[in-house]
Formats: sequence, structure tokens, C-alpha cells
Amino acid sequence: PMADVHPWYVLMDVSAQGAPGSLNAQFTEALESAVEKGLVLDAVIAQSSAQSLNLWRMREDMAQAQASAGGSIGHDISVPVSKIPEFQRRADETMEKAYPGVRHCSFGHVGDGNMHYNPIRPLNWDAARFKAERPKINRIVHDIVMDLGGSISAEHGIGQMRQAENVHYKSEVEIDLMRRIKSAFDPIGILNPGKVL
Repeated sequence: PMADVHPWYVLMDVSAQGAPGSLNAQFTEALESAVEKGLVLDAVIAQSSAQSLNLWRMREDMAQAQASAGGSIGHDISVPVSKIPEFQRRADETMEKAYPGVRHCSFGHVGDGNMHYNPIRPLNWDAARFKAERPKINRIVHDIVMDLGGSISAEHGIGQMRQAENVHYKSEVEIDLMRRIKSAFDPIGILNPGKVL
């Protein structure tokens, strides 16, 4: 929706209890102030529900876009909000050095530090070769996350795919505590068996 390409985009939904469009003047004023201060380079405000849906579709179609691009290795990480740019820079640089031609794909809920950092395979690699690198790629990404005081799992939890990484990064005390809490709530192991622990 913008004429120029920018390194970062923010998609936001602003609402209130008033009639649709009742915040337009205040929102436009806030954006103009941000542009004057150099905080925002460009902005688009949806003028209809259809335009709003089209903007949000760009975010909602990210999984399909990654699949169409050849597949990615997904990460659901979080870092302190102030560390997002540093994480992005370090992760991109490290991934590019380890996997020349890797395509960078990051998006998420930056207001709380939760990001989906999903490198897409280089064009000259096939999907199987790239997927075989998952453990090494996870370690690259997760080491940076931990160095910045973040978490290797944010919105989606540990699940089965991050069990080994969880054990790698958590202390024995933390893992034992997790098992004890699980046992207290699920003494016979019938709730979500085999997940996380």
C-alpha cells in the first residue's frame, strides 16, 4: 500500500466505543506528529472496512507466503521490546553468514516483544536440505534470544518441537520445577501427554 519500501512496518488497529471513524482526527494528528519528529516515514490509514481487511490480510497470509517462497524454519521468540532491533540485526547477520542467500522473514507482536523469526530457505537449496538444518538454525536464533534476556517460546509454548531446546536452555532446577507443577495439576499424566515434559 506504500510507494516506497521501508525496513520496518507497523500494522495497528485503533478502536474506541464511539462510532466508526470517531478516532480518525486524533489518529491522523498523532501520525502527523510522528512524521514531523522523524519517527514515521510514511503511513496509510484504511478508509473502509475492505481496506482494513486488505491490510490485515498481509499479516494473516504470512504462513502461506512463506510456504509459497519455499518454506521457512519458524521461531516463536520474545525479547525485551528495546532489544528487538538488536535481535533482528544480529540474527539476520548470523544467519546470512551461516547460510548465504537465506531470506529473512520476521513479524509479530512487537508491543510485547513476541516475534516470529522465520528464515526462508535460500533459492538454490531444496526444502529437505534446509529443513535438515533446523537444529543448527534453532541454536543460532535461540542463543541470540537468550543472550538478550528473552525466551525461546512466547505465544505458542514449548510443545514437542522445542523440547530439546527447552532442556538445553533451562537449568535442572527449572526442569524439575516444571515437572513438579505438571504433576501437581496432572498426577496421572492425562492432560496433553508428551508435550513439554
